[in-house]
Amino acid sequence: MSKRTIVPIGPYHALQEEPEFFKLHVEGETVVHLDIELGYNHRGIEKLSESKDFEETIFLVERICGICSTSHPLACVQAVEDAGNIHVPERALFIRSAVGELERIHSHLLWLGLAGHFIGFNTIWMWAWRFREEVLNILELISGNRNHYGMMKPGGVRRDINKTDIPAVRGLLDKLQDPLKLFRDTVIEDPLIGARTRGIGILTREMAIAYGALGPTARASGFDIDVRRDHPHAAYDMLDFDVVTCENGDVFDKAVVRILEMFESIRIIEQCLTQLETVTGPVDSDPKCVAPGEGVGAYEAPRGEVFHYIRSDGSNRPVRHKVRAPSFMNVPTNRETVLGGTVADATIILAAVDPCYCCTERMAVAVDSPSGEELWGTRDLIRLSCEKTDRLMKETGWTGPRPPENIFDNR
Repeated sequence: MSKRTIVPIGPYHALQEEPEFFKLHVEGETVVHLDIELGYNHRGIEKLSESKDFEETIFLVERICGICSTSHPLACVQAVEDAGNIHVPERALFIRSAVGELERIHSHLLWLGLAGHFIGFNTIWMWAWRFREEVLNILELISGNRNHYGMMKPGGVRRDINKTDIPAVRGLLDKLQDPLKLFRDTVIEDPLIGARTRGIGILTREMAIAYGALGPTARASGFDIDVRRDHPHAAYDMLDFDVVTCENGDVFDKAVVRILEMFESIRIIEQCLTQLETVTGPVDSDPKCVAPGEGVGAYEAPRGEVFHYIRSDGSNRPVRHKVRAPSFMNVPTNRETVLGGTVADATIILAAVDPCYCCTERMAVAVDSPSGEELWGTRDLIRLSCEKTDRLMKETGWTGPRPPENIFDNR
């Protein structure tokens, strides 16, 4: 019997843009067990939200994830609208869907490029990111920003999409068709990609359901779920699109699902643009308050369902705000998918769920493990973070904005 050893990946690793810790238990080159340690990020988003008004909260959650910077705001505004029974104009609904699908394309292209890089296929990396830049340029055209678009608000959107900008958006969609077909055919036909992804990191449909997997991670295993169809929001119940699924649940199928979803996103955006040429009216119902109550908002982010819960007491800020991102559900599936694989395949298997580690933030208190004594609460952790940032700014001579003092005093 081979001696069992541990191969650590993280919490700081060249292949991870954010800290997370994976311990691969291996016998020889074969992975026999995986320990996952989440929670290295702490920004206190949910608690900070309670000190912001509803308008400010949207900008706060937009920064949970730079790649999903319209997914969290869209789920959040839907939760606020659900709690306050707030009407959203029809034109705003089509804009929400169009921006969301543009983000889906740029997110999937980002993942595709990184996946190519992880297996040594840097041509895919360069080309995928080349056309992702085109998508970001269009997002900048219609929102003013390449990321953190600042489009969502309770009751609608902050900016209209001008009719004069629609031809440019359509031009991008036309330009993307051939590259996406090239990516599709390359992934399906290239023997190197096939050897590194087919039959690797399999998540069965039964295990996808057991873990509560979401998004492309679930759909690649034949688990046919999609919040856009199953719980319609934005303008999705007025649009025609297909939910893409595969059956094998391996890394190859996860790539195929994402590529084919980009074609569906183009279909959705084209329909939204057609509607925006005819649907008139405001893009914001301009609500003045949020009535007491509680609401939920769910959106099919590029990685899967993102969920926000808001409770209002009738004031201008949430009493409670809860966030659950798809990576929190998808990352644990790696405990199944890496088993029996090799150390060399582990990186692409771990990356196949398109993890966003900053979205998995769950730390609320720091506890002494042996005694169970609470060392720091949420306020203490935020205070320590602000103090450290302040110290580093002084040491480096930074003269910009400093962390706010007494951040919770306005509650």
